[in-house]
Amino acid sequence: MAMITAESDAAAPELAALDAASCLFRGFGDRSRLAIVQHLLGGEHRVVDLTRHLGLAQSTVSKHLACLVDCAVVEVRPQGRASVYSLAHPAQTLALLRAAENLLAVTGDAVTLCPTFGSTSDPAMDAR
Repeated sequence: MAMITAESDAAAPELAALDAASCLFRGFGDRSRLAIVQHLLGGEHRVVDLTRHLGLAQSTVSKHLACLVDCAVVEVRPQGRASVYSLAHPAQTLALLRAAENLLAVTGDAVTLCPTFGSTSDPAMDAR
């Protein structure tokens, strides 16, 4: 059994914060979830609205919305027989997405060309 030291006790809050941030970025790391979040920046939407706007299957939209609700990024409220989804923290979400756009602007194509995390499903990238 490993002994817990004062040094490892001090690192625990930092590791917990890194775990939480990693989970948050994983939540935004899916193209469909990111598209949903971007659409919700414009206001509330029902699943049927998001399905129509994004061209995704209803099951796909519902699955990703459930994930975003579980992560407290999105909230849901009933409206008649439908459910209406909105961002739980729109100002903070917008700030995060703007920061990401700023970072992408200065890194150029490096992210999409990255052999580990880059996009290989984009036909424009395959042509390079």
